[in-house]
Amino acid sequence: MKKRLLLCTMAAFALVANVCAQEWKMVVAHTDNTFDTIAVEKVKEVTFFKGNSGTPDPKELGIEFVKIPAGSFLMGSPLEEPQRESGEIQHRVELSKDFYMSKYPITFEQYDKFCEATGRQKPDDYTWGRKNRPVIDVSWDDAVAFCEWIGCRLPTEAEWEYACKAGTTTPFNTGDNLTTDEANYDGNYPYNNNEKGTYRKKTVPVGTLGKPNAWGLCDMHGNIQEWCSDWYAEYSAADEVVTDPKGPDNGTYRILRGGSWTTRAMQCRSAYRGGIEPSSRLDDAGFRVVLVK
Repeated sequence: MKKRLLLCTMAAFALVANVCAQEWKMVVAHTDNTFDTIAVEKVKEVTFFKGNSGTPDPKELGIEFVKIPAGSFLMGSPLEEPQRESGEIQHRVELSKDFYMSKYPITFEQYDKFCEATGRQKPDDYTWGRKNRPVIDVSWDDAVAFCEWIGCRLPTEAEWEYACKAGTTTPFNTGDNLTTDEANYDGNYPYNNNEKGTYRKKTVPVGTLGKPNAWGLCDMHGNIQEWCSDWYAEYSAADEVVTDPKGPDNGTYRILRGGSWTTRAMQCRSAYRGGIEPSSRLDDAGFRVVLVK
């Protein structure tokens, strides 16, 4: 675990996004009243109204968004799932609205532009490389600050698991097993006594391993853990239906999801829950974003 105090604070910026159900394209509105239209995978028309001069152009940041449809699912894991943990009590969750989640975790290249624009210290890459590797060494507060800078937010824990599962009911969205050809984790510790795989000992560039899940999201299992907006808390009773849960108002730990290059396969399961102090900066934790409507 690596912790470091920030040397600078973030300047305040404003960005508003409207999402419309038309052709899949992005219309970027500039301060001089000119417009650019660009293709964006699986995003319906998104119009960004730029605020202060420091607000980023989403086209330049290169963040791709995938539409996640509203619906309900069983959050948590069934009792018969191998290597499940007691905190994964299965319960019905209803997500009442569609939302748009970044196809990949935020990369160093994208986060470094945020640091350059706001005077923040750039996070450590541990000599593994930057560019399109997922950003690491960022706290929960750092992730929230980036989200605010581009008019986004972190996913809730329920949104993250729903998006990861993408309609599946198996331990992984790949099925009953996850190989190191499909995700970056410590292959010395495979799932449920399956065959061992590769241990890469570092992150890999986003989108390197496996295929997108059924909703078009990549890297939901392994590579890095991902910050969610919720405080860690025990789930509600299994017989309750919860609509759009956002977690408690306060707590000690913020949720991390998805497993990482340094974890065992069982920690990469869709229902696995992790948590740590929001000030922590880790060599295996980053985040992805949800577009604010």
